[in-house]
Amino acid sequence: MRGEHAGYACGAVLGYLGDLIAADPRRGHPVAAFGRAAGAVERRLWRDHRGHGTAHTLVCAGGAAVGAALLERALRDRPGARTALTAAAVWAVLGGTSLGREARAVGGALAVGDLDAARERLPHLCGRDPQSLDGPQMARAVVESVAENTSDAVVGALVWGALGGVPGLVAFRAVNTLDAMVGHKSPRYRRFGWAAARLDDVAGWPGARLTAALAVLAGPDRRGALRAWRADGGAHPSPNAGPVEASFAGALGVRLGGTLAYGGRVEHRPVLNGGARPPQVPDIERAVRLSRRVGLLALGVTVAGRLAAGTVWRRSLRGSGRRTR
Repeated sequence: MRGEHAGYACGAVLGYLGDLIAADPRRGHPVAAFGRAAGAVERRLWRDHRGHGTAHTLVCAGGAAVGAALLERALRDRPGARTALTAAAVWAVLGGTSLGREARAVGGALAVGDLDAARERLPHLCGRDPQSLDGPQMARAVVESVAENTSDAVVGALVWGALGGVPGLVAFRAVNTLDAMVGHKSPRYRRFGWAAARLDDVAGWPGARLTAALAVLAGPDRRGALRAWRADGGAHPSPNAGPVEASFAGALGVRLGGTLAYGGRVEHRPVLNGGARPPQVPDIERAVRLSRRVGLLALGVTVAGRLAAGTVWRRSLRGSGRRTR
């Protein structure tokens, strides 16, 4: 048991470093392969019905988690291979480096006034209609996307990895990917994507709160981050994006939220940290740096938590053995 926890910790650190160095490949990414498989299952199961969407979610996310669990079990007597599997899984599910790269690409285009190039790159970060956005609105969209995806693409995955090992990592990324694919409120997916969206809300809950807390600790304005989280985090329609975006807004001293065009719809979201100024292009780089600090802290917290849990477990076993004797 001790080696298992230490092996996970080593694999998590190696996988995080792998994401920093290699990021996501342009082709052949495991998450993209899962997306293609989920799309094939959707074509067979789709009906405008919650039950069919629930079946789709169970088949895709459950199948991925079971496959990961079987693979991890097959390597239970090979600690080196199990650590390598953990490292590969962490690298595959994390997206922090790619997140920063895409945010900086939009920010660079905005900095030189190339709105067309910025609009072309923005869909790599979010599903908003870029043609309806001017420069300041795109800067806001990027900062909001960096905040939300820090939770989805980094912290949440590390939390579930610490809790469930490789199956936890794979299950979280599968659920998050399904939500991105079918969890939005378009006519096609309003019912079919209901299960994926609700499961993503549940899976994302602990990571979002840890992200918000770490943004308070790592941000340049701790009091502002905590104040915005408390005041505005619950106003957002998403139970997980709200605390994260509010804490980032307060930490960076900017105002987020408001009207946006998404998937052919216009939404009027609550304003977060309303007394602050709107985001500007330089705030994109500040958001990326804050995201990086939050990710590093999350790695430390989750690895330390896993090791501490292993220590408590070993002590409880020793205590039980002494009582038995």
